[in-house]
Amino acid sequence: MSKYKDIRAWRTGPARILADVLFHWPYLAKLSHDTASSLTLDYTKDQQYVVEKDLHHGAFFMTNHRDIVMDSAWLSYLVERKYGIRPFIGIGNNLFGKKWIEPFVRLNRAFVVIRDGSPRELLQRSKTLSEYIHHLRAEHKSIWLAQREGRAKDGNDLTQPAVLKMLAMGSDKPFLDAICDLNICPVCINYEYDPCDYLKAREMQLKRDNPEWKKTKEDDLESMATGIKGWKGKVVFRMTPSINHWINAYRIELSDMTRNEQIEAVAQRIDKQIHANYEIYERGTDFETYLQQQCDKIDLPNKDEQFLMDKLREMYNNPIRNYEKSHLPGIF
Repeated sequence: MSKYKDIRAWRTGPARILADVLFHWPYLAKLSHDTASSLTLDYTKDQQYVVEKDLHHGAFFMTNHRDIVMDSAWLSYLVERKYGIRPFIGIGNNLFGKKWIEPFVRLNRAFVVIRDGSPRELLQRSKTLSEYIHHLRAEHKSIWLAQREGRAKDGNDLTQPAVLKMLAMGSDKPFLDAICDLNICPVCINYEYDPCDYLKAREMQLKRDNPEWKKTKEDDLESMATGIKGWKGKVVFRMTPSINHWINAYRIELSDMTRNEQIEAVAQRIDKQIHANYEIYERGTDFETYLQQQCDKIDLPNKDEQFLMDKLREMYNNPIRNYEKSHLPGIF
């Protein structure tokens, strides 16, 4: 394990169990009471039995990415309560804005995704990360990782092929077999309200006005705090079956593809399972008032209110559009 010392989660035995009892479980339970009208673990229609069989030897939970902290924290809380599974969680080192964050998250089963360095260093780190992930899955440990680097600011959840390429790097097997070893079970995360919506809209204007603009560590800390404490309404985590069923059903067709075509097809399948399982919230006429209130929180010297309102609407409308598209016939 020494080769993984810079990225691995710290396993602490009894100390971790004590931390769970004193902090993890009660704190997340309190957050679900204080910041959500409901928090549920749901399943694709009529497929709970299939999902539960897929979890028997652990799973790789790949989700859409809405919130820096709560996506993985609540998923971990829900599957631990239901199945006794505590996933290992991938977290980017760009989020370590304070010195205490890294040891805290690594003590809570987080491993580090290093996102800085030269192209050559990043390639080697990606391979090491992939090998560590395959090592965990070989031990039947469950894992959470988002389908993309960073949150989908506009609500358009799409799996990045680069993430799938990274996941295959740690195996000597062909791409499809390497992915099957991971047992990827897509999970669709739904928040009725995104407390960071106005921060995301603000970021989109800043990037529009200055393509070179980059977030600071303080920006990330603000998003983390807002996402943890802000109101989310009805929250639904909807689990779907392992993509291994789909890969095995279409193995012949997939085998005729190039590797890049296989990567794109797997990405599209993950997207389809996520998009088809959005919770479609009923938005009353007062929703526009809510969006205006969120827009009013944005403080910019050259504030483009029309642009910001359009972006706020877009991030709530894109899941609906993707849900509708997901039910159209496709190649598989």
